[in-house]
This record gives sequence, C-alpha cells and structure tokens, in this order.
Amino acid sequence: MSSFGFYKTSMRTVLILGSARHDGEAASLAEGLKEISQWDLIDLNNYTFGHFDYHFENQNDDFPKLIRRIIEDYDVMVFVTPVYWYTMSGIMKVFFDRISDLLMLEKELGRKLRGKKMAVVSCSYGNNLGEHFWLPFSETAKYLGIEYLGGLHTISGNYDREAIASFCQSLKS
Repeated sequence: MSSFGFYKTSMRTVLILGSARHDGEAASLAEGLKEISQWDLIDLNNYTFGHFDYHFENQNDDFPKLIRRIIEDYDVMVFVTPVYWYTMSGIMKVFFDRISDLLMLEKELGRKLRGKKMAVVSCSYGNNLGEHFWLPFSETAKYLGIEYLGGLHTISGNYDREAIASFCQSLKS
C-alpha cells in the first residue's frame, strides 16, 4: 500500500525472446519463465524488421508498431537470449539497434522509455560468459534512462528452476 492509502498496481512485465529458433533452448527457457512468472511473451521471430537504416526506409516493417506496443503496454522488459559468440543473438542485436529509430525519428516515443526497467536472462552450454556480456544491456539502459535490474545466466538443458523463480520474484518487487 502506498503512503496515500492506495494499493500499488503491479508492474506490467514482458519477456522479449530473441533467438534464431522458435524451438531452441532459449525458447524453452522463455516458456519456462512465462510459466513461472505469468508474464506476456513476445518472440521477435514472429515479426519482420530490418537493420537500422540512417535513411529510415524500413518504417513499414514491424518494428515501429512492436516497440510502440512494448513501450505503451509494459513497465519492465526482460530480454531472453541465447549467447552467440559471447554476445546476444543477432535478432536481439538488430532489435537493440533499431531503438536508434526512437532517438532520431520517434523522439517523443523514445522519451517514454525513461523510468522503465530492464533485465536479461541468457542461456548457453557453458558458464563462461564473463562480465562483459551484460555491458550492451546495462549501458543501453543507462543511456536511455531505463533502470537496469541485472541479469541471470542459465545453462542450457539444465535450468535451475529455483534460481529462475528467485530471479523472477526479485523483478516483481
């Protein structure tokens, strides 16, 4: 309850899956997260959007509508990605690059990212991420005025449901 006697509404959270496959390890992880948390899930593979373009000739693809929906409907974004060559997946990188549209073309919409929250859940077959993996997420959040809530790395095929549930719970508070 807030100091004014009103109950706080819970934050609206969305899982954003960026993986090369609908049926891969990251997709399995995202489905598990959805089951545990009851959050909505957006699979970037269900959308068609191109790379960032300085001439903005790709404004008829799915990105503008998708990012508008995410910004207007959710307070917390949890990015779910496999680790490809020590970084986020290609489709996730393209999604992040397209956020530049909001800095140059849709500035008013981009300003609405301020005050939102972001977290990351990754998966790979090893526990050799290193601290630099999180840098593109944390620095993007800082630049955009988004609160970075941290990340959780999981081992593909051997998910620790307790750790995942604990991470989800920490994002709810």
